[in-house]
Amino acid sequence: MARTGIRYEDVQRAIESLLQRGESPGVQRIREELGTGSFTTISDHLREWRARREENRDQPLPQSIPERLQESLAGLWQQAQEEANDTLSLYRQQADERVEEANNVSQQARRATEDAEQRLAALGERFDHMQARLEEKTASLAHRDSEFTMLKKHSDELETRLSMRDEQIEALSDERQRLESEHQTVIETLEDQRRKQLAQEESRHEAAEHRLMQLLDSARQEKSDSDKQARRKIEQLEERIDRLNQQFEGQRQMVQDSERKLREAEWKMQQAQQNLRESTEREQRANRQLEERERDNARLKTELRVLQERLSRTTLPPYI
Repeated sequence: MARTGIRYEDVQRAIESLLQRGESPGVQRIREELGTGSFTTISDHLREWRARREENRDQPLPQSIPERLQESLAGLWQQAQEEANDTLSLYRQQADERVEEANNVSQQARRATEDAEQRLAALGERFDHMQARLEEKTASLAHRDSEFTMLKKHSDELETRLSMRDEQIEALSDERQRLESEHQTVIETLEDQRRKQLAQEESRHEAAEHRLMQLLDSARQEKSDSDKQARRKIEQLEERIDRLNQQFEGQRQMVQDSERKLREAEWKMQQAQQNLRESTEREQRANRQLEERERDNARLKTELRVLQERLSRTTLPPYI
């Protein structure tokens, strides 16, 4: 806001004085003319003076201007008005050209709108066709989902059967450990009996030689009977393992048939491939578990053969 020290009338008088001397009014010259005042206040009053002069540009020149300067300014004023009129004519011509261009653009836009409406109608027909195809695809996908549900149910049944086979294997393994424990107990009992008998016979070596021979024969017979019993139990266990292997082989054939069916279902159900792949991976894990059970069975057979060899190599006490 302008200071109260310098008024607009003071600045206006200073500007008129400068114009009478033929000098251009500026902030510095106005301040020098007034001898005081801030640049901000003088600048504000100068802008106001120019705004008022712009509003009153068509009014006749003030009479206070000297005649020589008034004639010069009148000529310049006339020339400026002619140039302004020429410029205005040019602007009007350019405006007419732009209006004509705008009309052309409007017509082109109207034609483009009609073309867009036609394309929109064609797109609507195409959308209806695509929607019908989408409904067909949806129905097909529902059918595929139903088939996948049936396959998953079959896979769950196979997993249940495999779980039952695992439980049977664990039961057989526990029974094998129990038989081994019983056999080891029998052997340890026989060994303890032999050691006791040998201790008694050593104290009465000369007097009870015949009795010791009988005891040794009895021990041999007992050992033979024990070996026969252990061998019969081992044979029974091997037979059970063979039957279990046959069951495993039949189960593996069922799993292979199931894998073949799953592969055929994968070819038909590409949209549900990911879920079916998970079922196939579970089948593969079941196969690996079956292979591990087979390796365990082979290892059991090997252990049984080693046990038989150890039993066959067991030495009797020396004949005294």
